[in-house]
Amino acid sequence: MQVINGPSSPQFIQLLEAVARPTQRLDAYAKEYGDVFVSKLSGFRPFVLFSHPQAIQQILTADPNLFDSGIANQILHPLVGDYSLLLLDGSSHQRQRKLLTPPFHGDRMKSYGTLICEITEQVMNQQPIGEIFSVRSATQEISLKIILRAVFGLDETERFQQLRKLLSSILDAVGSPLSSTLLFVPALQKDLGAWSPWGKFVRQRRAINRLIYDEIETRKTDNNIFGEDILSLMMSAKDENGQSMTDVELRDELMTLLFAGHETTASALAWAFYWIHKLPNVKSKLLAELTTIGTNFDPNVVVKLPYLTAVCQETLRIYPIAMFTFSRILKAPMQIMGYDFAEGTQLTPCIYLTHHREDIYPEPKQFRPERFLERQFSPYEFLPFGGSNRRCIGMAFAMFEMKLVLAKVLSQWQMNLAETKLVQPIRRGITLAPSGAIKMRLIANNHVNLD
Repeated sequence: MQVINGPSSPQFIQLLEAVARPTQRLDAYAKEYGDVFVSKLSGFRPFVLFSHPQAIQQILTADPNLFDSGIANQILHPLVGDYSLLLLDGSSHQRQRKLLTPPFHGDRMKSYGTLICEITEQVMNQQPIGEIFSVRSATQEISLKIILRAVFGLDETERFQQLRKLLSSILDAVGSPLSSTLLFVPALQKDLGAWSPWGKFVRQRRAINRLIYDEIETRKTDNNIFGEDILSLMMSAKDENGQSMTDVELRDELMTLLFAGHETTASALAWAFYWIHKLPNVKSKLLAELTTIGTNFDPNVVVKLPYLTAVCQETLRIYPIAMFTFSRILKAPMQIMGYDFAEGTQLTPCIYLTHHREDIYPEPKQFRPERFLERQFSPYEFLPFGGSNRRCIGMAFAMFEMKLVLAKVLSQWQMNLAETKLVQPIRRGITLAPSGAIKMRLIANNHVNLD
């Protein structure tokens, strides 16, 4: 039987490294231990990391009933609650996924195109010409407004403003490598009053819950669950037994959508704007492609542009927002690439390391969108949204939003980087985000009003 190696440093040191130096740690371990290695973090079950497409294919194409996945992702519980799709397994997971999938596909999703463009213009018009602004703050505001409008249909009401403020605060509460330790070290999750980090987090979460439950109650009282927004679709959806989601299930799934559909896209967009303006050849190619759509900004045309698509794909390849797919805990023994794994082993495909394999992506540290035009990658070589029955249900929506926001901004505004320093990937909660705010200067607004 083959022996699987891994770092021998104390588990607490490995945890600190995972929080403070996530990508450097993974690069070093892959170089030393290869395609498969064991990682042991203090407070967590040991997990086996994989970066070889063959191993990832074996895991993602296996019967999902062979694994427990929800239990392996309890780190997310403080953010999303008991009934989140991310933490469920078996028939419960299947039921919730079926109820949540329709709003993110086909014509329903495309109906959000106008909304995405309007909000992008609204936020960008707030930036004064000639001034330096934070790209991360702008993309966070754009993505948060989009998801709030898409999910709740709320339009600048008092409840909308309160939710926007609270969601930004609660995500910023775990928004740096240091504050991320709150999620990774359960011992720190002690409510010592409103002044303590966890106490503040708990109170913000409670206030968000109150707003969400109030909105659900308002819909029920007014019998207003027939709108086009995602909450209306979720409230009116029924499973095979004719059962709707409970208020608690609705709350947990809404928090999941707000967290996963806002924070992740904000970081991806910030990275994209950084790379586009750091590399003149990427920017010139993209601008040249955008001129082909003319003055009629049709979202359905924009999302099919090949170089724009490649830029989005390369952005998600080089620094994927999620470094790993969801872990899977074996319920029975399994063999993967000649290794025998016992029941109870936690298997974790590593998206970041797979995306940085020299044999798949030559010069992986270089941002080069052309690689996605030169060949197609399998879903086990390029997997920014995970895979199998755990693949992100908002994948199509996220790509749709990324393309439209980038195209809208680049078509109408001229910007340049206000700083020359290299932006590095750092931990933001459980995700990977750009270091710093990414400062840019707005040079001009090219918008021509055609009305």
